[in-house]
Amino acid sequence: METRSIIITAGGIGKRMGADQPKQFLELLGRPVLIHTLERLYHFVPGSQLVLTLPEQYIEDWKELCTQYDCHIEHLVVAGGEERYHSIKNALEVCTGDIIAVHDGVRPLVSKATIERLFDAVVSHKAVIPVVEIKESLRRIDHVTSQAVQRSAYRIVQTPQVFHASVIRNAYNIHFHDAITDDASLVEESGEAIYLVDGNEENIKITTPSDLAVAMLFLSK
Repeated sequence: METRSIIITAGGIGKRMGADQPKQFLELLGRPVLIHTLERLYHFVPGSQLVLTLPEQYIEDWKELCTQYDCHIEHLVVAGGEERYHSIKNALEVCTGDIIAVHDGVRPLVSKATIERLFDAVVSHKAVIPVVEIKESLRRIDHVTSQAVQRSAYRIVQTPQVFHASVIRNAYNIHFHDAITDDASLVEESGEAIYLVDGNEENIKITTPSDLAVAMLFLSK
């Protein structure tokens, strides 16, 4: 059976949240967001190597939180870099899995069904990501004008994004540039096709106070 590594990237410092601590450390129903995420992946993908990237100045804070909240899940902690790209590249240095997934540390509500769809699909495809449909109308802005576009032609991209190890390692040989928005965009730039599976709508990325409130509602159910 192929081995699995999961990189959990948690490089935020809470600017959009307006908090005095990183958003991944904020409490969600009595436990830090990042602990919720770590625990969910530990239970949904058992036996995986878990690798967490954090800003270097917050690594000791994280260790204290793990002690405070009695979190004893085995994982490696890697210092993040200047951009998300550099943090993932640092984490790849310690990953041992044949399959490597990358997940946002502030997405604590990924479902087991989404995880299963991703890892089932990566058996036949080299790069797999979860997406959800757009419900709102969209308009493309061009300077001072705008134009309606067909929302059915677009999808919202989530994480975790799952790859054969050789595929994501090869992609990270590409030098950093501003057009890199996620791992899938980098892998696509390297020449690999991206396969889509259904995500789950509650798998939101917590970046604002309203996101935290919504996550509380989902998690309390």
